[in-house]
Amino acid sequence: MTQHPHIRVSLGLEVRLRLEPCHRLRWQAAEGEWQVLSEDAEFHTRRGLPLPGWYMIELTAERSITTVASGLCFEAGQRSFCIDMPLRVGKVTKRLVYVPAGVSRLRFRPMNAEGRFRLRHFRMVWVTPAFARDRLIRRLINAHAAYRDLTPQEVEQQLRLAARRQGERWRRVALREYETTFVSLCSQRNYGRWVAELEPRLEPGELQRVLATLPPTATRVLLPVSAATPPAALRATLASLREQAVTTWRAVAVASDPARLNERLAELTAWEPRLSVASEVQPTPDEWVICMAPGDRLAEGALYQLVTAVQASPGVALVYGDEDRLNDRGERYAPSFKPAWNPDLLLSQPYLGRAVFLRGDVWWEGVSGLDLPVDEAPDAWNQALALRFMARQGARAAERSMRIGRILYHAADTLPGVPHAHWVSAVDRHLRGMGESAEVSPGRLPGSARVRWPLPEPGPLVSLLVPTRDGVEILRPCVDAILERTAYRHFELLILDNQSRCPETLAYMDEVARRDARVRVLRWDHPFNYSAINNFGAAQAKGSLIGLINNDVEPIDGEWLSEMVSQACRPEIGCVGAKLYYPNGTIQHAGVILGLGGVAGHAHRFFQRDEDGYGGRLKVVQNLSAVTAACLLLRKETFEAVGGLNEADLAVAYNDVDLCLKVRAAGYRNLWTPYAELYHHESISRGADDTPKKRARALREADYMRRTWGKALDNDPAYNPNLTLVHEDFSLR
Repeated sequence: MTQHPHIRVSLGLEVRLRLEPCHRLRWQAAEGEWQVLSEDAEFHTRRGLPLPGWYMIELTAERSITTVASGLCFEAGQRSFCIDMPLRVGKVTKRLVYVPAGVSRLRFRPMNAEGRFRLRHFRMVWVTPAFARDRLIRRLINAHAAYRDLTPQEVEQQLRLAARRQGERWRRVALREYETTFVSLCSQRNYGRWVAELEPRLEPGELQRVLATLPPTATRVLLPVSAATPPAALRATLASLREQAVTTWRAVAVASDPARLNERLAELTAWEPRLSVASEVQPTPDEWVICMAPGDRLAEGALYQLVTAVQASPGVALVYGDEDRLNDRGERYAPSFKPAWNPDLLLSQPYLGRAVFLRGDVWWEGVSGLDLPVDEAPDAWNQALALRFMARQGARAAERSMRIGRILYHAADTLPGVPHAHWVSAVDRHLRGMGESAEVSPGRLPGSARVRWPLPEPGPLVSLLVPTRDGVEILRPCVDAILERTAYRHFELLILDNQSRCPETLAYMDEVARRDARVRVLRWDHPFNYSAINNFGAAQAKGSLIGLINNDVEPIDGEWLSEMVSQACRPEIGCVGAKLYYPNGTIQHAGVILGLGGVAGHAHRFFQRDEDGYGGRLKVVQNLSAVTAACLLLRKETFEAVGGLNEADLAVAYNDVDLCLKVRAAGYRNLWTPYAELYHHESISRGADDTPKKRARALREADYMRRTWGKALDNDPAYNPNLTLVHEDFSLR
């Protein structure tokens, strides 16, 4: 689309809307793009407006920021309605809209942030009511939790019943539900709206009713202080404690010289008798301990959430929750919505943060022998205690820890975080104490660590399985790149030929097998079934490690396989996945999040190559529930123990997710690493699901996953219940 100092919207055939810039926009002619000077910048028109009816809107735009949404607003007299369209890099954003009669003005907001954009495609296509109803219902099944696992008929029936109860038209109710699946709340820009409108809350009466049924639970709040600590900061923290519905808490100002502080804090201890000053603390075994920075605040209901959690799970010894920050005006921002217990993420970065409670006996066991000053920052205490908890609990750490998916803590930024070198040395000490010989160095993300696990001696043989059919222009760069750019040399590459007929492809396979002794070509003369082909290859593999490799990937550097082998050889690790890029450098795969779109989706898809991702997770090793089989490594014995890939029910899609979930159910941790990087020309060889037969197969496979793994798909421990299951950008639910 050629850019002009206005934009055009196609309405089909030769009909075009001309949208004029009207607010906070600047045309950059030399670059051929628009500069958005404010998030409320917009275009508008009053001419040639669409007739009433159903339309499918299609929009594609390049922009300088990843997680943004466009918006359209239709004005009709005194009424107006607006819709969001979250933008996707390299993809057409599509959504239905019903245009009412009497529209007099159309406004278009290119993106809800300052930055640059270039429009590539903008169209409104009239569709029939039957087509619109079908697409709307399918969207609700895939993207709305209330309609998941229902049939289209059941969804339509529920919507019509709701419309009758509410005295509204079916269309209005259906569109309202449909609209919720497009709301994209980026935590950086929309957190205030989420707090005001969507944050889960309990009514005070409900709080008191539930608390009356629970036995009392005591909490000890430790506040490291020094002579420089402002009393006002302590008062703010104590005020948040006094507001808790649970009153069985005590606070201790921990100081190296408490005598000097007693007089200074006399006014505070008189105001709040539950505050004392001491140089050391030994809680009772059944107390819960949290270390807070003066000035930080517990969120409303935080202790209630703690009490209900530990009563429901009496074996738990560590509880942590989500948190955010407070600016100097007391406004909340920068939320950190955390995954459940994630050992490899914890080795990479101190993701537990400040909202951490430890049971008294475990806390005391953890601090014994710690060489930390009593007035050290809470971050340092929490991080040291978390690593000790992991060391002492071992495989039981996951069952003895609990993540509460609520904001429990507001950090006032009164103390700096732990320096980068501190975390690296803390992880190094932890691993050495565990008898591990891994090398620890600074990671790519500031404040993170990279753990390089040693390769076994001798290195195990890896069998790389590459299914293919014709397409030598895809296969040759993949195979040649693996052979030439892989520093780990002890591998065999099995080309699994699925009925190739192209003479050039067949000649290449013969040539590369003669050229490199590591290459074998195996024939699979049956209809395409990805699972069956790879199961066949695994049965022929000589290696103790199996690599599932698409024929459209290319390693970026030589260390990719060394990194994956070092991770896959750890006895507690199951499937290992890599960081994959589209040819344009944006993210194609950074792990799989369960539940996205109904079954599963790729985390951070279409983010820019160098972006940190949510909470820095694009740059750190972590445990994930699943990874893509486009590049996946695991031990052959594990693959065989779980029955390999499901060739009966999952011939094409989701077989990798199913494999990973079987491996996880067998007791292993799946893992994703950003230090194995490859390009991936996604699904080039197989093609899109763009025929009725392919779509029917895709629906059957999705249905199988929902029936088999439904509970797991709706509760991914590597994700957070406050984050969306519609978009792949970690925006707010």
